[in-house]
Amino acid sequence: MICQFKSFARDETGAVTVDWVVLTAAAVGLAIAAFTVIGTQTRGLATTTANVIQDRADD
Repeated sequence: MICQFKSFARDETGAVTVDWVVLTAAAVGLAIAAFTVIGTQTRGLATTTANVIQDRADD
């Protein structure tokens, strides 16, 4: 029984999978954050550009 427990404690099968899951989740979270920031800034720039074009068209 003790040999089985020692063998279980030394077995690292699956540890790489956990590492990849954590790294993938971090990459996805970073991508979502980047797209959110870029999307917000782009929307503001598009609104400003539309207002300038509209003002020029009215003149």
